[in-house]
Amino acid sequence: MAWAFLVSMFLLSVAIFYKTLGFYKRISTAIRASWLFVFLFISVFSQAQSNINIFLKPSDTLNKSRRTDVYIGESVALGATLIGLNQIWYKDYPQTNFHFINDNKQWLQMDKLGHLYSTYHLGRVGSEMLQWSGASRKEQLIYGSTLGLGFLTVVEVFDGFSQEWGASSGDIIANVSGTALYVSQELLWKEQRITPKFSFNQTKFASQRPETLGASLNEQILKDYNGQTYWLSFNVHSFTKDKFVPKWLNLAIGYGGEGMLYGKDAEAIENGIIQNPYRQFYLSLDVDLTKITTKSHFLKTLFSVFNTIKIPAPTLQYDEYNGLRAHFIYF
Repeated sequence: MAWAFLVSMFLLSVAIFYKTLGFYKRISTAIRASWLFVFLFISVFSQAQSNINIFLKPSDTLNKSRRTDVYIGESVALGATLIGLNQIWYKDYPQTNFHFINDNKQWLQMDKLGHLYSTYHLGRVGSEMLQWSGASRKEQLIYGSTLGLGFLTVVEVFDGFSQEWGASSGDIIANVSGTALYVSQELLWKEQRITPKFSFNQTKFASQRPETLGASLNEQILKDYNGQTYWLSFNVHSFTKDKFVPKWLNLAIGYGGEGMLYGKDAEAIENGIIQNPYRQFYLSLDVDLTKITTKSHFLKTLFSVFNTIKIPAPTLQYDEYNGLRAHFIYF
């Protein structure tokens, strides 16, 4: 029964996540660039050899050839993503001197959580790729887990020179926080007990301002902050060490927001709209896919990729307008 539940919930998440692959229009820079980087990076290595299971098995000792491939692959994927990002997004907007903007009060800080989420998982991918090559744990932490921070720092520099945007201190803090969340757990526990995850549901707000919040589902998933939920998913067994608790069982705390048509209330008022944004808090069950026992290195890699998504599950929600609500299934 446990396996039936795990498989059905996993397949449902895959189906929902698959719909995001058709996007590539104007969305949050950090999230769009991060996902593009991950997909390019995984594609390079998942097709490198015919025997994928043997290929994906981590090396017990340092494999210099693999390590070289990792660094070359990272450089190519990173460079291609940044060049594409510059050509598709920034080149159509005027450049100016490097400057900062203060956007820390916008969108109920949902965009900052997107930065934390992105740097964490990019850093995790970088670290796991070096682990695959047999690199030392020190090298994994120094050069692997900081991959997301380095990548999104470059993106922040692009923003800083763009007249349309500007570098954000809040974004930088969120980027550092995502990397710190990964590194601190490796140093403290030598495992990831707390994993940032993401989920989404459509809202009525996107249709009221589709040019900003998205005209299609693919756009809305990454542009409509009203429908996004960011989670911290805690692995229960890792904390309790209770043998009766399944190793894959997680308890997730989520954060979201609604009522946002504009990032700032002043913008909404200028356009004749009075918006009432409010925060939402969630408590739900979840699954740590990386804790599912399998000898297949292909499945381990697949589970690692999709462990970025919150599994649909029964959920409690609290906010100041609706009070406490229960969802039989929430994503």
